[in-house]
Amino acid sequence: MKPAILVVDDDTAVCELLQDVLSEHVFTVLVCHNGHDALSLVQQDASIALVLLDMMLPDINGLQVLQHVQKHRPALPVVMLTGLGSESDVVVGLEMGADDYIGKPFNPRVVVARVKAVLRRTGALAADTPAPREAGIAFHGWTLDTTRCELIDPQRNAVSLTQGEYGLLLALTQNARRVLSRERLLELTHSENAEVFDRTIDVLIMRLRRKIEANPHQPALIKTIRGLGYVFATDVSHNEKAA
Repeated sequence: MKPAILVVDDDTAVCELLQDVLSEHVFTVLVCHNGHDALSLVQQDASIALVLLDMMLPDINGLQVLQHVQKHRPALPVVMLTGLGSESDVVVGLEMGADDYIGKPFNPRVVVARVKAVLRRTGALAADTPAPREAGIAFHGWTLDTTRCELIDPQRNAVSLTQGEYGLLLALTQNARRVLSRERLLELTHSENAEVFDRTIDVLIMRLRRKIEANPHQPALIKTIRGLGYVFATDVSHNEKAA
């Protein structure tokens, strides 16, 4: 069965563009133009594998739609579509658990790449697009599996990561012991997205700390270097075969 993508945007031209490009890549595309219709579809259609959600809707705020999805279908990934000047919505959306955001205007190929990456992480594309085995990155008892795009804790349990969290943790572990500025982290994690914000890095760092630090308020792995940025302050090793 083809993964179903729900596009929620009141701009019919944007919807038509996304419907065309996503359909070409073997996705079933559902479209609605307001938040209430989106809420009904999410509740009624279990085949929806991902939501592309505009933050500015004519009836209710996109953040309200995101909140409803997080409450009723927490495993359903949401990628926000954001316009210029919507930094606050992006930050709040990430804090609420959105997987990623794409700034408008966007390159359709970037949207497809982001959608595929999220669906591979959730397993919706695993059967159709098997990835070759790659090295996993091990640190402090944890393993970042770069084949399945998931994090394994020291007790060998999978820890859920959003696409944004995965991309940031990958960038940090690949540059362990190096101080990385917010600007550099933005380049490493959103290189194809022209509309990015410094504060999103801080939000994602906070979310990662909650998941991997013994004490998120006194982090030992992801440390803040005042005035410079962040450093992944532990050694890493690259496994020949991911866990």
